[in-house]
Amino acid sequence: MNDKRLPVLDPGVVEGVTGSNYPERFKSAVAGRSKKKLGDALGLKNFGVNLTTLKPGVWSALRHWHTHQDEFIYIVSGKLVLVTGEGEQELTPGMMAGFPAGKADGHHLINRGKTDAVYLEVGDRTAGDEVDYPDDDLAARATPEGRRFTHKDGTPY
Repeated sequence: MNDKRLPVLDPGVVEGVTGSNYPERFKSAVAGRSKKKLGDALGLKNFGVNLTTLKPGVWSALRHWHTHQDEFIYIVSGKLVLVTGEGEQELTPGMMAGFPAGKADGHHLINRGKTDAVYLEVGDRTAGDEVDYPDDDLAARATPEGRRFTHKDGTPY
C-alpha cells in the first residue's frame, strides 16, 4: 500500500526511463541503463535527481564534462568503475564522487560486475550548459531550443 503523499515519494512507484537521446551511433553504450527521474516526480526545478540502474557491461554515459553544471553521484548498490582522464577507480556502496562545472576532465561509470549496480545522480539545471565528449566526435551545444548534439566541428547529427 502506498500511503505516501508529496513531498514524500517512494522511488518504487517511479517508472524507469531507458534509452538515450544520443545520436544513433552512440546509443548502444548506454543500452541497459534505466533512470528513475525522482527530481521530476517531486516537481524540482533547479536540479535533477535520478536513481540510475546499470546492467552488467553498461555505461552511465559517454565520457563527458559540463561547462556550467555540477554533477554528484552516490553509489547505492553494486560496484561501478569511474573512468576519468586520470584513470579508473572502483566505487562501492556508500562512496561518492563530484564533478565541478567547467573542469575539463571527462567522466563516466561502467558496470563491469555480474549484477546490476544502482547509483543516485544529482545535477543542476544551469542554463547555457554545454557538454564535451573527449573520446568521441560529439558535443552537446546550447541553443534557444535546448541542448543539441553536433559533431565537434559544429555540424549537426
